[in-house]
Amino acid sequence: MDNKIILLFDGICNLCNRWVQFILRRNKSRSIIFASLQSSSGQKLLKDHHLPQQDFDSLIVFFQGKVYKKSQAVFILVKQLDFPWSLLGVFKIIPKILSDKVYDLIAQSRYKIFGKKDECMVPDESLKDRFLL
Repeated sequence: MDNKIILLFDGICNLCNRWVQFILRRNKSRSIIFASLQSSSGQKLLKDHHLPQQDFDSLIVFFQGKVYKKSQAVFILVKQLDFPWSLLGVFKIIPKILSDKVYDLIAQSRYKIFGKKDECMVPDESLKDRFLL
């Protein structure tokens, strides 16, 4: 598990769920493990790292003992995607203050634009090993 990336995402957010589906199809190395922020595993990780356990405004990535949020988390994730998607990592050159501003704009309107579910997605049998429940 040390070389794995853990992605915590908002399980009721349609945009976040689409992002997870996108990653699942393009991370053939299976280096990314998922958990919704609302799940018991997600809540435990948040608590253990002294992070807010409700009112989610960012996906969160745990990698090599560090916690990444917002645009920096996205850049960690895209580097793990199959070619050519991994090339999106080049946008890490954008100053964090600017890339986080763009992230915040999308995050603030994600429910309004993309909608949300009443409950978190449940992975099917073929994907259960990719999720912390």
